[in-house]
This record gives sequence, C-alpha cells and structure tokens, in this order.
Amino acid sequence: MSTLDKITVLGGGVLGGQIAWHSAFMGKTVVVYDISEEALDLCRGAHGQYAAIYLAEIGASMQDVADARARLTYTTDLATAVAGQDLVIEAVPEIPEVKTKVYAEMAGLLDAHTLIATNSSTLLPRDFAEATGRPDKYCALHFANLIWALNVAEVMAHPGTAADTLTQITEFAIEIGMVPIPVHREQHGYVLNTWVVPLLNAAQTLVTNGVSTPEDVDRTYMIVNRGAPRGPMGTLDVIGMKTAYDVLAYWGVHNDDQQMRANAAYLKANFVDQGKLGLQSGQGYYSYPEPAYADPDFLSVPQISSASDIAARAMLT
Repeated sequence: MSTLDKITVLGGGVLGGQIAWHSAFMGKTVVVYDISEEALDLCRGAHGQYAAIYLAEIGASMQDVADARARLTYTTDLATAVAGQDLVIEAVPEIPEVKTKVYAEMAGLLDAHTLIATNSSTLLPRDFAEATGRPDKYCALHFANLIWALNVAEVMAHPGTAADTLTQITEFAIEIGMVPIPVHREQHGYVLNTWVVPLLNAAQTLVTNGVSTPEDVDRTYMIVNRGAPRGPMGTLDVIGMKTAYDVLAYWGVHNDDQQMRANAAYLKANFVDQGKLGLQSGQGYYSYPEPAYADPDFLSVPQISSASDIAARAMLT
C-alpha cells in the first residue's frame, strides 16, 4: 500500500480534471490547481459531467459521488495547492517552457517527502528533472483519456529516479484502479502515444489535405476495427483540440515535419481559435453529447439510391 493519499493535480484541463475526479472517487484527497478561476470553473463543470457518467456507466451511487466531491478542493494559489501533499501530478499544457516554469515555481514550496509525476503526453521526464529540485522523487505517470474506462497508467523513469519513487507511484496507480504499464526505456510518447500520435497525425493529414472527410476516416477505422467506439477524429475530440494542437505544433517544429505543422495549423484555425475544443466544449469534429459516430447507422451499408452522390464525391477536382 502506498502512502500517497493527499494528491495535487496541476492543471484542471481535460485529462487533469479526469485524474483529479477519479483519484477523489477512489478515496484520495485531491487539490486541483489552475491559473485562473475561469479554468477552475470549467473543471468543476467537467466534474459534474463525470459524476453523471460514473452514476450511469460504472455503477456509482449518489453517496459515492458525494464522497468524491467532498474530497476535492480547487485553488489558484500554488503554495496552498502543494503544501503538505504526498504526490503532485503535473498535467499542464504540453509546452516545455510552461512545464519548466511550473516546476521551478513549485520547487521551493514542496514538503521534503512529496513526490512528483508528470502526465506529459510525449515529453521525457529527464527534460524537467532538475527543474523539480528533487529528481530522485520524480518520474512520469501517463494516463489515457476516459480514465474510468481506459484505465492505463504508464510508468517511466529518468536516469535519476529512485526505485522507491517508482514503487510508490506504481502502488498509487493500482490503488486508483489503473493497470500500470512499465516503460523499460525512455521513449517519447511512452507506449500509448508512440502509436496513437502517428495514427492521429495520419488521420488528420487525410482531412487537412482534402483526401477524405472526418466521418469517412472514422468509418474506415471503425469498420476494420469492429467494436471500436470511435475513430481517430472522434479520438481527437476526446483528447481535446488544444492538447492535440500543442503536440503536433511542438513535434512539427522539433522534427521539421511540414505536414505535421500544417495539421497543427488546421486544428488551430478550425477549432482552437474558434473555441471548439472537442468533447470538453461540446463541439469538435462532432457535436456532443450525441456524436454522429455513435449513431447505430453510422457504419451501415448505405441505400443504393445514395450511390450517385457517393460517386460524385469520388470525382477528382
């Protein structure tokens, strides 16, 4: 059993909010930190949505939900957020400069025993270890979106991570119902995003370059992966357009990948700049709570009367 009972989540965005809610639901006392009251209000609203999901989908009781809410607090004061905590999970934007700044600001505020884990999607913990001020107490713990159903938590060290840190972090993951996935070597993207990011980038390329519609990209994926609840474009909505943009923009520049930069620009212009953040805001490639890919007829063989319209879309322009 771990001793990590008092948790702080830095960043109440899409995945940070999920981590905070689920940890509280599983019995941890959780503080959510974000930089503005507006961001915290969005997180509170998301927690209301998660409460309904947990009641409907995982058999939670009203008392379970009330108990989870009672274990959650929210603050814009970093010192208050981290004082006396056992574990801080960093889930701020996937921008190296932002992460480094947060770690540097937090370093002098932590108790001696506090562990830190990054939920970074693609960046290595070694890049921020020194900024934490306690590299031996720092590693990666990366969660998948829809944490209540897709309960993966990847554990990755950097060269200075202590063995006891990894053990406690792994125990914590198990205590909150995750399947811990040990990453044997340092790897950008860990296990999950090493294959997810190329998949999503390839799917976005088809849309950016006008090869296919988002719906047909997802139909193709869902037909050849029967039982998949959504395709790549729907997955972008779940991840959140801001996170997807940050990842593609960073790696597009880092790898001098023109197509990836074009994909990032497409997401920014068509979604991020318009406040269409995906599932979080109710609008991305699909409209929520009833996205088209959830319609029973989404994968059906079309009526023969639609053949001419489909064929017209296949005409080269």
